[in-house]
Amino acid sequence: MSAGWYQRSGEVITLVLHVQPGAKQTSVAGLHGEALKIRLAAPPIEGRANEALLRYIADRFGVPLRNVELKQGGQSRHKRIAVSGSGIDPESLLESVT
Repeated sequence: MSAGWYQRSGEVITLVLHVQPGAKQTSVAGLHGEALKIRLAAPPIEGRANEALLRYIADRFGVPLRNVELKQGGQSRHKRIAVSGSGIDPESLLESVT
C-alpha cells in the first residue's frame, strides 16, 4: 500500500517527510508535494531536531523509539523514516492537521 508520502511493506512503514525545525509547536502540517510536512519545536542544532522527530513519530505510531529509524536525510529537511511494528494507518496523521 502506498500514497506517495508513505509506503507499507509488511510490518515496515516508510515515511517521506518534509521537516520544518524551530516551529512554535510540533505538529503535522499536511502534505508538501510528495511528502508529509511536520513542524518541529526543536531547533536544528546538534541533531536535536532529528531526535525530536524520531520521538514524535514513535509516539504517533505507538511504537518504542527503537522501532523508528532515520533512513535518509540526517542533515536535510527532506527525510525518510522507517517505522516497524505499528498497526496505525499513516493516513490517520492527516486527521490532526493544524
